[in-house]
Amino acid sequence: MKTIVAGHVAVTATEFVELALGTPVELWLGVEGESEMERVARLDAARDILADNPHLPDEVSRVAAEAIEAFAPELFNVTPLVRSAARRRPRVRKGAAA
Repeated sequence: MKTIVAGHVAVTATEFVELALGTPVELWLGVEGESEMERVARLDAARDILADNPHLPDEVSRVAAEAIEAFAPELFNVTPLVRSAARRRPRVRKGAAA
C-alpha cells in the first residue's frame, strides 16, 4: 500500500512523518550523541519554525490521528471508566450560597 503525502510517496514511516511535517524528524527528536551546541541550535531552529507556523502542533496531531485511524484503529477503541457509587453522592453545600 502506498502512502502519498503532498504528492510524494512515503516508503517508510519516517518518510511519512517528514513529508507530513515538512521537516526532518531529527529536528524535533534530536540525534544520539549530539553536542550541547548542536542541541541548542536544533532547538532554536525548532522554535523559529513553530513561531512561523503556529498551526503546526495542531496539524501534527491531526496527521497522527489520521494515521492511527487508518493503520491502527483499535487504538481508538477505548472503554469509559465507571465511577463508583460513592462518588455519585450529591454535594452538600453550606453557607449563604446554599
